[in-house]
Amino acid sequence: MGCLGNNKNADRYDERRRMVEEQIKNRGIHDERIIQAMIEVPRHRFVDQGQQVYAYDDRPLPIGYGQTISQPYIVAFMIEALIPAPSHRVLEIGTGSGYAAAVLSRVVAEVYTIETVKPLFETAKKRLKELEYTNVHLLCGDGTKGWPEAAPFDGILVSAGAPLVPKSLVDQLAPGGRLVIPVGGRINQSLLRITRGADGELVQEELAMVRFVPLVGEEGW
Repeated sequence: MGCLGNNKNADRYDERRRMVEEQIKNRGIHDERIIQAMIEVPRHRFVDQGQQVYAYDDRPLPIGYGQTISQPYIVAFMIEALIPAPSHRVLEIGTGSGYAAAVLSRVVAEVYTIETVKPLFETAKKRLKELEYTNVHLLCGDGTKGWPEAAPFDGILVSAGAPLVPKSLVDQLAPGGRLVIPVGGRINQSLLRITRGADGELVQEELAMVRFVPLVGEEGW
């Protein structure tokens, strides 16, 4: 697992500490590994230069091509909903800028992330390599079909709203694995957690109401 040197972590470190105290811990995120990851990962490096001044605000930011980087709290909330363990292999659908994958990479063993927009994929790939997130694996393609060659996964995190839960993603969950996905309309969705039991039975929970860009693909919009 690669790590960022202290010289990189120092860049706007105080802003990240404040962001975590005010937006993450104060709103109920308790997993210390996620909290530390949010402090460590430089969110401003995952947005365009013109947006960097807003990087530690409590809001999503545009990253081009009709896509956004989610607000910090939502990233932390969704990762915590996976109940991640250090040994886990997690699939992320919707790489976007690469920020959530970077945070995940500090919490689990391996991250597999898929982006359908080629320019975003190329930018995220370059950025993650420069920042030395060596346990993140990227693929450009239809995220609704998952990554069957790398399956099964202990967790699957979907960063876009789907009309229905993609069957391909459910099929790629390991026993005990969890899928966290927004499901509903093109604007508003219900954030669901689907857990596969040891016997293969699926249990679905509704966690919150959210708003994500549409999940585009064969099993999406």
